[in-house]
Amino acid sequence: MAYNLQPLITILEGILDPHQPRWIVDENNPQLHSLLDKATSLQKLLDSKSSLTKIDSSLESQIREAAHQAEDILESHMVDQVLSGSNCVRFTLSTPGLQQVAQDLDSVMEQAEKLMETEDKKLDSTVDKVLKPMEMEDKKKLPELDSSMEQVKLVEMEDNTMQSSSSSSSKSVVVGIDEDLMQLKDRLTGMQKKLEIVPIVGMGGVGKTTLARKLYEDLLIVDNFAYRSWATISQDYNMPQILKSLLSCIIGQECDEHSDDLKDMLYRRLYGRKYLIVLDDIWSTKFWDEIRMYFPNNNNGSRIVITTRESDVANYADSLSSHHRVQLLSRLESWNLLHRLVFGEENCAPELDEIGQKIASDCSGLPLAISVIGGMLSKMERTKDVWEKIGDNVITAISRSDEQCSSILSLSYNHLPNHLKPCFLYMGAFPEDFEISGSTLVQLWVAEGFVKSNGERSLEEEAEDWLKYLIERNLFLVRKYKKNGKPKSYSMHDMLRDLCILKCAEDKLFYVTSGPNVTFSNTRRIRFDSSNGKVNANALIESMSLTRSFIWIHNRRNQLPFGVFSVSRLLRVLYLINVKFTEFPTEIFEFVNLRFLVVGLVVTLISRYFTHSRVKIPRGISRLRNLQTLIAPRCEFDVPSELLQLSELRNVNVFGFELLKDEEMNYSVMKKLQMISVVGVAEEATNLDAFLKSIPNIKKLAINGRHRMKSTTSDFSHLHKLEILRCKGFTIDSPDSSDCRSKVIFPRNIRKLVLDGCVTNSGVLRTLCALHKLEVLKIAGCKFKSEEEIREDEWELADGDVFCSLQILSLRSLDVVRWIADETNFPRLRHLYILFCRKLKEIPSSIGEIPTLQLIDLHDCTESLVASAKRIMEEEYENGNYDLKLSIH
Repeated sequence: MAYNLQPLITILEGILDPHQPRWIVDENNPQLHSLLDKATSLQKLLDSKSSLTKIDSSLESQIREAAHQAEDILESHMVDQVLSGSNCVRFTLSTPGLQQVAQDLDSVMEQAEKLMETEDKKLDSTVDKVLKPMEMEDKKKLPELDSSMEQVKLVEMEDNTMQSSSSSSSKSVVVGIDEDLMQLKDRLTGMQKKLEIVPIVGMGGVGKTTLARKLYEDLLIVDNFAYRSWATISQDYNMPQILKSLLSCIIGQECDEHSDDLKDMLYRRLYGRKYLIVLDDIWSTKFWDEIRMYFPNNNNGSRIVITTRESDVANYADSLSSHHRVQLLSRLESWNLLHRLVFGEENCAPELDEIGQKIASDCSGLPLAISVIGGMLSKMERTKDVWEKIGDNVITAISRSDEQCSSILSLSYNHLPNHLKPCFLYMGAFPEDFEISGSTLVQLWVAEGFVKSNGERSLEEEAEDWLKYLIERNLFLVRKYKKNGKPKSYSMHDMLRDLCILKCAEDKLFYVTSGPNVTFSNTRRIRFDSSNGKVNANALIESMSLTRSFIWIHNRRNQLPFGVFSVSRLLRVLYLINVKFTEFPTEIFEFVNLRFLVVGLVVTLISRYFTHSRVKIPRGISRLRNLQTLIAPRCEFDVPSELLQLSELRNVNVFGFELLKDEEMNYSVMKKLQMISVVGVAEEATNLDAFLKSIPNIKKLAINGRHRMKSTTSDFSHLHKLEILRCKGFTIDSPDSSDCRSKVIFPRNIRKLVLDGCVTNSGVLRTLCALHKLEVLKIAGCKFKSEEEIREDEWELADGDVFCSLQILSLRSLDVVRWIADETNFPRLRHLYILFCRKLKEIPSSIGEIPTLQLIDLHDCTESLVASAKRIMEEEYENGNYDLKLSIH
């Protein structure tokens, strides 16, 4: 079940929060508190009882409808209050509809508890039947029944296709695994004597089992081990059966022993022997806890190979062992596999070559998908017309032709905790191959109310852990990485996206249109695609009165008819990319329930001529009192002080937000604001102090001080949560300057600092060494001047100037001629970027001696600097360091 009650709980908690300034809740009306208690209790039951994932569709529908009705009543009431012009009103709400919702939740809870009780009785009855003929002294063997009872308790589809194919995979067609096999054979036959765990990790259908089977049957591996044993685990494993499978491979015959005897027998058989165990398709750490003790460490080079979709399982089995991650096939490998599946050793007909390559490419490198489509094409007429029909929608063709393929992928979804299912499905709302930043995805989950607060941690921190969880389970693909190696943006494999769309339709979570015709009614969330025709505005208006989320993303520039939103009073999410406007659409200010707003404007020529591609956000945005995230990179505020009235704001990314005089800004503390970019400082602004005090919990800040008065001090030191700071156009004097009128005091916890277009001196840069958590330092377009306003052309670091945590250093467009430093100044540096520094003569020679240095990247630099980098590389090669890379552009 994808739908959960957390969005309703989030709404109720927001209304009842005693610190929120928008409502005065009538304490004499217990209805809201009662509703919150009922929703919370039911959600806990749904989360804690795994068997309830199989509740019948009618009960699931009742839960969804009751929650939706409650959300509609509550949010409609709040919207009416705001649109009426009231500032802070008494929230009194007692309607028959809300009373009915409370009764419905009671009914659902009662049915769910009865269902749980019935299942518990069935389980107890089964246990009694098994125990009845047993003697009392044998009852100590009850724990072994736990695993066998899993089949009674839950009946899940197992990965039969993968299991059945494992025994015959030696005859199957495989491509693109030669390098994988070579790496894994080296690990299995290496010199290490200690028992080693070798995890093979990857998404469902990527070929983990096939790779493990090829490895298991390789002649070199066969000769290297005295015993080899294979067992397939799956989600609902049967421990006695697994032990029997492992023992059968060793003794060469079926064994019929009690569970405890099997465990002892396995341990005795393996003790003192060099063995290879393959545990295929592990899903839980619980299984590893149960079986690990029966594999003795004989210190003779024995190995255990595990295959899993879940990185945390691999880490749990052995946190020190590196994962072998199975990658998706390249386009060429995909075509080679499809060609061999369809034609064998024959040549492909020339007229089928192009469409065949397209079909292979559309499988996005997933061997399972290619195998299914290959089996289909091998049985069809080999004509261009037939293949083109398949090529029109490859993923749909695969899903329709092979239900087992979809079932294999569904296993990962079914195994997710209840609270993560809507987060996973949300990715299916975006177009194929769409790349979305991790921060945007997290902000969307928070705005939808999916994320539950957990103690002192912020909602974003909790959601980031959820995102990491989905990545570790290979459900999201990392598309881009930051320079520090952390993931930046994500996408989803087309087949998983197809699964998402299917599940979203079943659970009524999201609706994705495919043309101008509208076939839905009051869906909660919609992603509209008008690429196949113009928008049918009238049909949309009739179908969106209760819509909460609207996503519009296009490659072409389209005019959005804002009339479609005239009835969408309850919108929480409005995500508009590539929409044409001449001015900011003020209709948005009517969506007072809005929590998330992205406006990717494409300005017209008229607007561009007058505003230089910038659009003013006019007065009125302060009406959006619930707004959490505002992303409008081409927009700037007409009335900056309005932004400060939005107490729920968490993230702001606009072209410009300019600080004026303190009395005009009317500062108030914005406790929830975590990111804002870019803040400008007008010439008439008094100073930054009042603004910085208003954002105590900021984590990411970009600020332009180009018009800031020189004789001021900017003190960021009290911003203890600030991790990323970008300072542009600042004049920064060193603290020990005799005329220190322009100081910047940086916070101690900062991890990334960008100085862009600043006027400073080498003394200031030396003070940055005191920032012991600083990992990334970027210096771009800065001018170095002494107190006497004389240009400095040297950056010298003394022996004690140590950037103890710095991993990435980027120098861009600097006038520095000499850089004096050595390896002790940057003991942990990994990447050095030097761009457009056309006066810098050379890199300090001892920089190459930094043990962690992996990359020197040069763009448009002097010949002498390039030559110095090459000398460093030659010296490192001579010293046996082949890990350091040099990139010259």
